[in-house]
Amino acid sequence: MARFNKMQVLDAIVSTGMVPVYYNKDVEIAKQVVKACYEGGVRAFEFTNRGDFAHEVFAELIKFATKECPELVLGVGSIVDAGTASLYLQLGANFVVGPLFNPEIAKVCNRRLVPYTPGCGSVSEIGFAQEVGCDLCKIFPAGNVGGPSFVKNIKAPMPWSMIMATGAVEPTEENLSAWFKAGVTCVGMGSKLFPKEMIAAGNWEAISTLCRDALATIKKYR
Repeated sequence: MARFNKMQVLDAIVSTGMVPVYYNKDVEIAKQVVKACYEGGVRAFEFTNRGDFAHEVFAELIKFATKECPELVLGVGSIVDAGTASLYLQLGANFVVGPLFNPEIAKVCNRRLVPYTPGCGSVSEIGFAQEVGCDLCKIFPAGNVGGPSFVKNIKAPMPWSMIMATGAVEPTEENLSAWFKAGVTCVGMGSKLFPKEMIAAGNWEAISTLCRDALATIKKYR
């Protein structure tokens, strides 16, 4: 079962404004990355279902986070079907994110009162997702579907919308300011937050610093 309720999860995501997105088949590296992000101020983290036995890594990771990062809301990403969503909910996922919108996943998550954030590429998809209870919708791939201007144009006729931008998000002031000025609720950030050379060198403090600086920039432009 999820350790945090739906309101706590959404509050963690909204209050910080950034959800790191990461996958590694090595559970020990994944633990270090999660801990580094946590120490950098991150309070919501998305581990993506992108490799064989990813759920086994997640199972160990969520146990680790419970002890070492007590305030961290750990969820799962890259979920495209209800069966896989159910598997991760059983392992304790606090939220579910996908690259697409699948209403069957919404049913599974709603039954457990766990937030489901689907990937949407149009205003209609966002509307359909909201109809089935998706409070936070992800525009994906954000850079390809229209960037910050797309967000601004969604918010005009649908100002109640809570939007997460994922894809083409970078931990720079120029990039983050554009997204938040356009009206995003939060951003999901992957590879730019985890440079390969930093991971290879085990430079966890550098990752903490990237997170800390990104969160400070987000706070500045909200």
